[in-house]
Amino acid sequence: MDRVVFESVRKAFRHRPALFNWLGRERGGETVALKDLSFSASPGEVLVLLGPNGSGKTTALKLISTMLLPDAGSVRVSGSDTLSDGGRVRRQVGLAVATERSFFPRLSARENLEFFAALDEVPPRERSQRIEEVLRDTGLAEQADTLIMKFSSGMYQRLGIARALVKRPAVLLLDEPTRSLDAATTAHFWTTIRTLAQQQTTILLATHNFAEAAAVGDRLLLLQRGDLLADRSIRSGESMEELRAFYFRMTGEVDQSASMIRQVGRVS
Repeated sequence: MDRVVFESVRKAFRHRPALFNWLGRERGGETVALKDLSFSASPGEVLVLLGPNGSGKTTALKLISTMLLPDAGSVRVSGSDTLSDGGRVRRQVGLAVATERSFFPRLSARENLEFFAALDEVPPRERSQRIEEVLRDTGLAEQADTLIMKFSSGMYQRLGIARALVKRPAVLLLDEPTRSLDAATTAHFWTTIRTLAQQQTTILLATHNFAEAAAVGDRLLLLQRGDLLADRSIRSGESMEELRAFYFRMTGEVDQSASMIRQVGRVS
């Protein structure tokens, strides 16, 4: 059975003009984030979501986590519908959140993880072992007892991943997880992702990083303005450059980095 299923999902965000809109410049309306989106993800699959800003990647992850609910269609996790059985869905899903407001600044990394492990109903007998495992897997073992108010942005990023992993979710949701990580930590994280996939964790990864997509992805969903442009496998050995070329061909966007390289070549 598929672990995650989207069926004809639509999600829009409605907005109203500001209260003091004297000149009438701001108008009400809605922004459609996802349009009739359908896909599925199986156990042990790493599904990469690629697309420009505003394409609907983060919205899709939030719909799986039940932070948002669909306006039309259905989202199911292991057969449970997010609308009618949100509690069961949340027990199976881990969403990596990496902002300062997501944690208690005057607690250490370990104390934060102890709190969230209890909140996620991790069995008391297993909490200490799981916390040590995720601290090690995210490279935070040496900072385990440091107050997180002293953390850098990269350390917050790692703690957000640790928080998602401590519950051992069946579905792991990652939104640009390596954005603030250094090269060594990123490589270690990619290894962790592949290990989790081998353990049958379903992973949905929203990223702008073509190297990351090529390194860890099994399948690619390409989104643009809420539409699904492509759903295809990532071939074994497929390079970052091949994925980049596919992305810009499908989206019709200009590859600014390639243009700059050509311009530099002409100048030199």
